[in-house]
Amino acid sequence: METPRKTQGFWETTGAAKTFTHPLDPELLDTYVPRDVPVLDYGCGYGRLTAELVAAGYADVQGVDVSRALVERGAREHPEARLAHCPELPLPFEDASFGAALLFAVLTCVPEAATQKEIVGELGRLVRPGGVLYVSDVPLQSDRRNLTRYEDHASRYGTYGIFETPDGGVFRHSTPDHLRGLLETHGFTVETERSDTVPTMDGHTVERLQLVGRRR
Repeated sequence: METPRKTQGFWETTGAAKTFTHPLDPELLDTYVPRDVPVLDYGCGYGRLTAELVAAGYADVQGVDVSRALVERGAREHPEARLAHCPELPLPFEDASFGAALLFAVLTCVPEAATQKEIVGELGRLVRPGGVLYVSDVPLQSDRRNLTRYEDHASRYGTYGIFETPDGGVFRHSTPDHLRGLLETHGFTVETERSDTVPTMDGHTVERLQLVGRRR
């Protein structure tokens, strides 16, 4: 079994040039994320969704990402968005600083289970009681293209659902129970979930799972 290699280099080079496509769901956003609370966009990349939130009338939005290249790109493309390069946890914010946090297509980019837990645990620290964590991610897929990728890499990584892409990325598709469990373990009660089909940054489509967890 091989431990997934560090993925940071991919997001400083090849990944930093990609166009992200994972969309917000306006209905869930309007229902669960008030416009008058501080919002954290964790794994903001080049600030695409951070800027969308600002344009939608969210007054206090902070984007953070581990990739310096993506944050620098965001400063050029979305100067209206507040973005910060934060390569390590914990983040430089006080406990309960945010009324909501977004985690959009981030866990799929983090193959290591321990790192996934660390990220959601940190968001549990930062989201105030009664606030929400809005997660949108890619669970295990059932189409032949993805099943082949899972099978080809399962023995190497020891976790079904971790796979490599030809351009050097390492990704993970998890079971819905795994994603729900991350929220529940770190202080969030899942209040709603929704599935739909969305485009990927490589020109395909996937079924995504959206979860909204309320901080206990």
